[in-house]
Amino acid sequence: MKAVHFGAGNIGRGFVGLLLHEAGYEVVFADVADALISQLASADSYDVHEVGENPAVKTVDGFRALNSSTQESAVVEEISTADVVTTAVGPHILKFVAPVIARGLAARPADLPPLQVMACENAINATDLLQVEVRAAWDESAGDLDSVAVFANTAVDRIVPNQAPGQGLDVTVETFFEWVIDRTPFGGNAPVIPGATFVDELGPYIERKLFTVNTGHASAAYFGYQAGLEKISDAMADPSVASKVRAVLEETKQLLVAKHGFEEAAQEAYVQKILSRFTNPHLPDTVVRVGRAPLRKLGRHERFVGPAAELAERGVTPVALLEAMSAALRFDDGSDDEAVELSKLLSELDAAAVVERVTELPATHPLFPAVQKLVEARQAEI
Repeated sequence: MKAVHFGAGNIGRGFVGLLLHEAGYEVVFADVADALISQLASADSYDVHEVGENPAVKTVDGFRALNSSTQESAVVEEISTADVVTTAVGPHILKFVAPVIARGLAARPADLPPLQVMACENAINATDLLQVEVRAAWDESAGDLDSVAVFANTAVDRIVPNQAPGQGLDVTVETFFEWVIDRTPFGGNAPVIPGATFVDELGPYIERKLFTVNTGHASAAYFGYQAGLEKISDAMADPSVASKVRAVLEETKQLLVAKHGFEEAAQEAYVQKILSRFTNPHLPDTVVRVGRAPLRKLGRHERFVGPAAELAERGVTPVALLEAMSAALRFDDGSDDEAVELSKLLSELDAAAVVERVTELPATHPLFPAVQKLVEARQAEI
């Protein structure tokens, strides 16, 4: 079995690539980072260091690596005979890998089963985004795309912090991980990946992860940044910050239980597990790294505005989520492009315009007035 994986970074090597390797796939890494690909191509193996409860070191070998820019034809050839294609490149990069995937599918021999394509990105229904881009690049003369490819959405969760200098190809990750895959597109022929969980309805799991892990992680970052703390574990060791993060996840738990029917006890256990992950002192994750890209994180369907808006629509005032959004508005790290852009918007636009631009909430939405007050308070400080 062969898997072509786009994205040879820390998540690609330390999460998706590792699980595919353990499932018995020959992994072909594809990336545009020439130095990284050269290093991978010349290496026999690398180690994944899992830290936290039950730490372990796992070795990945038997892989190959190609530069998807300078060796595109070779990547296309690999895709044409692969069983699985996965990505971990970032949602905004999917449009750049889609044409290569489309070419590989067009070159696929007719006697092979459909290629199984899964985007393993930190975004809702990222595979749908990838499928749209592949269809846009698809040559209709090559036949019916649906006859040569199956696209399945996934939800992925594993904290992979910035790596220590000089670590090379080795990756440090937390011991916890979750890779949930929608089994329905496969029609009974789902790939065998022992580390993955296959479900019939993925949506609730995507939102559970986004509104618990991502919301909580970003909350810890922004509250920790306000408190002048350096690491996420430092932030969670601060009683005030930890209390605020817990309050945020209490609100998202309320939404998830009401919306998706999760048992409250089960969701509370999930929340407690997530909070314990954030306190892991073996993960040297900083509040600056986790807090970067505040404009994206304050987007309409993202980790703060998404659940806050749904709570407001249900007649619930999201106090803790609004406090987290207020902290996000104060993330002014000058090394982060989005933080700089956010500061610029706050300085140049009136409050209502900032809310519309950043959150995409309509002025008629029940959450809009509360967010506008947050923006006005922040602008008064500038």
